[in-house]
Amino acid sequence: MRYVSCHRGHAVETMEGCSLVTLLWIVAVILVISGIVAILRKQLLWGAVLIVVGLLVGPGGVSIFT
Repeated sequence: MRYVSCHRGHAVETMEGCSLVTLLWIVAVILVISGIVAILRKQLLWGAVLIVVGLLVGPGGVSIFT
């Protein structure tokens, strides 16, 4: 198989895999920003959950797709 380099050394089999990595980056950023906003609104538990989920989805985290 031929691997394509995508986002900081992530090796994926196809360019579609690269699109998935990009999508996971975007989702992770949105989750973490939402978590920070929730914490600023005094919703500490919900904010912490969003940040943890964002870190798990993002690069270097746990992905259920790969």
